Amino acid sequence: MAPVGPLGLSGGLGLPAGWAFAGLGRIGPVNLSSERLHKLRADARLERETILEYRVRGGQDPAVAYEEVPELDDFVVAALRDELLEDRGQLAEYGLARLAAQTSGPDADTHRANADRVEFELLREIADSVPELAIAVWRAAGKLDVE
Repeated sequence: MAPVGPLGLSGGLGLPAGWAFAGLGRIGPVNLSSERLHKLRADARLERETILEYRVRGGQDPAVAYEEVPELDDFVVAALRDELLEDRGQLAEYGLARLAAQTSGPDADTHRANADRVEFELLREIADSVPELAIAVWRAAGKLDVE
């Protein structure tokens, strides 16, 4: 049996035999200066406004579009989560686990649970390191199925 990492992926998904996942070891707290947070929020604002404009120009009711598009800090939290995954070498495996979770295969629930667990731990780390993002973090965590 090929080694299986925290996300439950192994050689069964086309990964090389003997491939092992690096694990959940902490690289360190999220180092986020106020300038960096300001830049992330500016980028998130641009992304959010672009999505809103696209939807409204496409004919969606502005009130509905505004309600459905994530809030500014939700984009920041997602960007920080992705950065942490990338720094730890877990981004590809996380993406594969999320894709595998969308299938109707027998392991879909396992992949979903593993990806949710890893994401929840990353979100907790973000909330601990950047208290200003705690509300957005817990909003994201509320969408996960963790025990």
